[in-house]
Amino acid sequence: MQLFYNPNLDNTTIDFTFSEEESKHIIRVLRKKEDDILTITNGKGLLLTSKITIANPKKCTAVILNSKEKEPSRSWIHLAVAPTKNNDRFEWFLEKATEIGINEITPIVCENSERKVIKQERMEKVIQSAMKQSLQTFLPKFNPIISYKEFIKKEHNGQLFIAHCEETEKIDLSKKAEKQKNTTILIGPEGDFSTTEIKTAFENNFSPVSLGENRLRTETAAVVACTTLSIINQV
Repeated sequence: MQLFYNPNLDNTTIDFTFSEEESKHIIRVLRKKEDDILTITNGKGLLLTSKITIANPKKCTAVILNSKEKEPSRSWIHLAVAPTKNNDRFEWFLEKATEIGINEITPIVCENSERKVIKQERMEKVIQSAMKQSLQTFLPKFNPIISYKEFIKKEHNGQLFIAHCEETEKIDLSKKAEKQKNTTILIGPEGDFSTTEIKTAFENNFSPVSLGENRLRTETAAVVACTTLSIINQV
């Protein structure tokens, strides 16, 4: 199944016109014709089945045949991650986290961060592509980049964790996290969180957790955290 995305659709939509870029892809690349079936999501849980009415590579239109609403997850997984110096690695993380089923991602700038600027629009496209590729109907929320100090001051609900590399007492995330609870977890940069940042996290009710015995790259740690929390919620 080929999944398309448009955030403006809802269950009252009767017909729909694809953008010129998508129209060209549908007709020229996928070689779809009139009466062929296409599936569309609005990224908010709605899945629409449509039929092509005009197979024009510049303006492909379709009529909605039926729709169904998928139930959202009962818990919310939010990863606050320091972008990696290598942009490709951060995009890899976004792709994999979306495929696994992350709900929200916030890029954070820490004291040891080597990358302090990201291309918001490009990252959103990576997430949208991963959502469509993995046939999901919920698009993860991707927040603008923010400083660690600003993020930690915000109000955060549910379970709060920080995964850092300092040799202090930590409990494995798989044993500490509880099922079906909203969770926010902090993942630091290649140089790890500073001692001050770790202390600030503790002061704001974030508990230290371990992601295993091995020292992980930032993007690997983020994917491990996402996978662990996803598995806990499915058990």
